[in-house]
Amino acid sequence: KPPPTPRNPPHQTHTLPLSTMQQHGPEDKSCWFSGTQYLSNTLTIAVLGASGDLAKKKTFPSLFSLFNLGYIPETALILGYARSDLSDADLRERIKPFLPDEPKRDKFLERVVYVKGAYDSEEDFGQLDARMAGYESGAKDEGGECDVANRLFYFALPPSVFASAARAVSATCQTNNGWKRVIFEKPFGHSLKSFRKLVDDIDSTFSESQIYRIDHYLGKEMVQNLMALRFTNAMFEPIWNRDHVQSVSIHFKENFGTDGRGGYFDSIGIIRDVMQNHLLQVLSIIAMEPPVSVSGERGSEFLRDEKVKVLQSIEPIKIENVVLGQYLKEIDGQNRPGYRDDDGVPNDSVTPTFATIVFYIRNARWAGVPFIMRAGKALNERKSEIRVQFKRPATADYLFSEAEHSAPNELVMRLQPEEAIYLKMNVKTPGLAQTTTVTEMNLDYQNRFKETEAGEAPEPDAYARLILEVLRGRHATFVREDELQIAWELFDPLLEKIEKERSEPIGYAYGSRGPKESDELFERVGFQYAGEQYHWKK
Repeated sequence: KPPPTPRNPPHQTHTLPLSTMQQHGPEDKSCWFSGTQYLSNTLTIAVLGASGDLAKKKTFPSLFSLFNLGYIPETALILGYARSDLSDADLRERIKPFLPDEPKRDKFLERVVYVKGAYDSEEDFGQLDARMAGYESGAKDEGGECDVANRLFYFALPPSVFASAARAVSATCQTNNGWKRVIFEKPFGHSLKSFRKLVDDIDSTFSESQIYRIDHYLGKEMVQNLMALRFTNAMFEPIWNRDHVQSVSIHFKENFGTDGRGGYFDSIGIIRDVMQNHLLQVLSIIAMEPPVSVSGERGSEFLRDEKVKVLQSIEPIKIENVVLGQYLKEIDGQNRPGYRDDDGVPNDSVTPTFATIVFYIRNARWAGVPFIMRAGKALNERKSEIRVQFKRPATADYLFSEAEHSAPNELVMRLQPEEAIYLKMNVKTPGLAQTTTVTEMNLDYQNRFKETEAGEAPEPDAYARLILEVLRGRHATFVREDELQIAWELFDPLLEKIEKERSEPIGYAYGSRGPKESDELFERVGFQYAGEQYHWKK
């Protein structure tokens, strides 16, 4: 039975997942609602941890974005569940300031209700089930044409209560006439051992087909664009290998510190926070082999199989290919505090707020090519980007003098802010002089696609994209259990060594580029800096 046509269909074709756009093209509007058969059925969504920051700042705004675009039916029921003593009206007032002032906001809030309960209480979750069942029964009594009732549970909870909440949901909130899916937020464990314990607890309650482990980086526009860029452009795939690529670097830079969250951050550090999950996922997509398919019933598994293969090929991390740093008080400027000055951070903390790690992949495509991750807080700018640096052509060395030495070509994919793709190249400087200069072929998303931004709703963020994929039943943009297993096996020995030996991180000033030893490591493994001759201009 085809799904009903929403009253306000979306206008922004570029906000759709790239896999859909690849198959249909921007002018084929039938692709907008591909895989949305659930719109014909009764839908309830339960947000566990509804009173927390994640729920009010990310989960509920993302649900509203989908509701606004017609991807969540106007008859859906959205339940918040938490331990706080709130009423339906209280929850609505909490989340309202985080929702855009759109015409459908009040209608969305009318569909939000609240259930109070503990995360380990089957009796309390029974009340949640009763609220869901009452709505589902009422929808059928009101003339609903379909007996299918689907349920989605979003665990916006700390990992410490994942297992108890999962057991309670499994025991009480069953549905026999529709699907039941669960979304888990990172972190997925603190170590390999804790990850295995978490997996054992959750696997006893839900099957892998029901579980969606969300990593919001996989929902970013530019990350979703990586496969299209690699596999649909003849200019890139033939040179995407060790014969032409000098190095691949993945950068994550924040221009602010822990800002009052030092107590929490000190228990995880920058490696667990972004490298073991977000950046490793990006690396796997950049380095993997082409999957058999990305569509159809097995498309998700074909894609994730290739990611697993390349992760399994990564060599163990060597300590000489690691630089750790911790930001200090700013020397000049705004006099911002150092990491150990933050509340909750011990005076002798050795938790890294900065890390550079070099990886090598043992396979025919990438043998000998360094994959460099750099991530840090309190740096000189905020950005995330991927840089594929190509080897210099032989002619560059003998056709041009040392004074006119050309820079290596680079393909740069900026993930945030201001998504962009640009290719650095060497050209003759305009004029009479026979010299070269570095410039770029630039695709600035904000300028190139600004004509598609006009519409009745704001562009969905990464969380909205991923929640939509859950509703569609597509696993491709979620992390499979064996991916996480390999990720922990890769990073766990390094983390154990750092924590056992209490390795002292190198200090760097707040607002700087980070430790100079990081730049030295980049150069040692073959990355070539353009120096002062090139600065990207928007």
